[in-house]
Amino acid sequence: MTNPDLLPPDQRLDIDQTRALLTTTEFGQNLHYLVQTTSTMDEARRLAEEGAPHGTVVVADEQTAGRGTKGRIWVSPPGQSIHTTLIVRPDIEQLKRLSIISAVAATDAVREATPLQPTIKWPNDLQMEHRKMGGILIEADWTEGQPHYALVGIGINVNFDPAPWATQIDRPATSLMIELGARQAREPVFAALLNAFERRYQQAGATELHETWISRLNTLNRNVTVTLTNGEAINGRAMGVDQAGALIVQTDDGAERTFIAGEVTLRETTDPR
Repeated sequence: MTNPDLLPPDQRLDIDQTRALLTTTEFGQNLHYLVQTTSTMDEARRLAEEGAPHGTVVVADEQTAGRGTKGRIWVSPPGQSIHTTLIVRPDIEQLKRLSIISAVAATDAVREATPLQPTIKWPNDLQMEHRKMGGILIEADWTEGQPHYALVGIGINVNFDPAPWATQIDRPATSLMIELGARQAREPVFAALLNAFERRYQQAGATELHETWISRLNTLNRNVTVTLTNGEAINGRAMGVDQAGALIVQTDDGAERTFIAGEVTLRETTDPR
């Protein structure tokens, strides 16, 4: 149960201000705001199972059990960042492109609300100079071979200071506040995210969406290590991506492999390939 005293009212996300900035017809029109929750993914799943419509959004000022990919903890101290999950009821083709839609929309939001130009580390990280600014987690539920719903969890570090959490964060992190040198209002970024997501969702499969995504990827033409869910690590060079968002890697033994998921790290090298 949410404790209303956990965060002073003047530090909470202003939902009325957020709604005033929305230009959407679906995403965020059914908006569930929580001061604190275990995870917005958990709350969104409950709502989706109860029949919440496409475009329903859950947002919280604090997550006590936020999670990222591969079961990692997503540090979510109160009032500092955007922690949100969008409920989507896609067809199969839209589901295939959700990672592209989500990443482009998240970078759109930061680019529209601030002077910053974040890039995307394949498949689901927002970065500034290879420091993580945000992340995306997508989970889908299927019924009789068709997607029943999908949950798109997005976290963007707004006024987050990673220093006190160094022991819980396994990679360099940053935030809008750190990059811009001052605290930032969360409402314009959150509204821009929902506006951009709806716009990009309508572009699923379009050339414009795919080309924008490719132009923002910072992984291509780099020597990388792809670590699979079974722990296998493959070294090679990221050569490109396909229409569904899979990463195409020329491995060190000369073979070409395609990966639909995996943890990618850049390898420092003088290899001139």
